[in-house]
Amino acid sequence: MITYDFPLNERIRTMLRLEGLYARMARFTSQSEPCDHQAAMSVLFEILEVASRAELKADMLQELERQQRHLYSLHDNPQISERALSAILDEIENARSALFAMSGKVGQHLRENEWLMGVKQRAAIPGGTCEFDLPSLHYWLNQDVELRRQCINAWLEPMLPVSAGLSILLKLLRGGGKTLRFVAHHGNFQQMQGGRVAQMLRVRLDSELPCIPEVSANKHVLNIRFLIPSYAGKSVQYEDDVDFDLTFCSL
Repeated sequence: MITYDFPLNERIRTMLRLEGLYARMARFTSQSEPCDHQAAMSVLFEILEVASRAELKADMLQELERQQRHLYSLHDNPQISERALSAILDEIENARSALFAMSGKVGQHLRENEWLMGVKQRAAIPGGTCEFDLPSLHYWLNQDVELRRQCINAWLEPMLPVSAGLSILLKLLRGGGKTLRFVAHHGNFQQMQGGRVAQMLRVRLDSELPCIPEVSANKHVLNIRFLIPSYAGKSVQYEDDVDFDLTFCSL
């Protein structure tokens, strides 16, 4: 099965982008080749740009606090595992404390690093990080793998509370919806919303189906169109019926 997440507001869109960037960052950092660590540096610059959105930290703190209050109200509920509830509450409290302890704008320590900002500026130019443009970067890439990894981890560490916070929120978001089974007749599905607005939709379908979902949604209507992806031209409508799972997710 393949699951597709479709955010329906800018806040969730930002969180999903950051989730993907942090995952790529971890992947590249764990590798040993200089090209992997240069790729990790490029992802670091992307995280800086996305995470520096002014209201991100405040939004996450507010939402974590709201979820904490809601979960506290579930204590003594016989249908809820007290151990699991206590574990997620501890996670939320640790994430809130770490976010609250972050001083200044997210990524400010990177902006104050003159060398990194010089590399970032050159990286915006196609082919701009060649060794003749940035001999200092070339020198760094030829250092011992552990030294490079230590540098990357040191640059990333002050921004890890953002990763921890959004990981909790996205786990709650994905786990809080009810999944229903539908059929898209001739590759088309439409459902009236009746004013219901989700924050994210999850579409899951068989990985062997040669199609991908295209979603458009508002508070009145949800449309899902299944397309045959083309890597050489324009995608076309999938004409067969498609069985798929649909989850409406909200915090």
